Amino acid sequence: MLDEPTAGMDVESRRSFWATMRADARRGRTVVFATHYLEEADAFADRIVMVAKGLIVADGSVASIRAQASGRSVSALMSPSDVARTQAAFGDLAEVGERGGRTILRTDESDDLARFLLTQTGARNVEIGSRNLEDAFVALTSDHGRTPERITL
Repeated sequence: MLDEPTAGMDVESRRSFWATMRADARRGRTVVFATHYLEEADAFADRIVMVAKGLIVADGSVASIRAQASGRSVSALMSPSDVARTQAAFGDLAEVGERGGRTILRTDESDDLARFLLTQTGARNVEIGSRNLEDAFVALTSDHGRTPERITL
């Protein structure tokens, strides 16, 4: 069991470490590590167990955990009037924000939203993206309706 194995490593050391871990895994070795670097877990783990306050909130593949935190983000360069029109057409948007001049919209209907933006607005540079593990962790740990499994170490 490795606890925060890459904390304090420089970029080259981190890459070398992960290459070694991948080689070990290819040889059939199971590698277990605890980390707060969810981006690394996203990139390297086959199975993830998310723990919050001593309780398991998710257990599965990266894809299955992302799916539990539903919704995808659609971002685009949009005028304020196009944002207003989109909000009127999609009343169930989970989130509307702006980052770096791009409008970020989150919905369970990302394909329909992207189609609308491309055909019914002047939106440009439309991108659809999955939520990352950090987004999933926040969504899963703030979901008060879940009954997580208590773990014993």
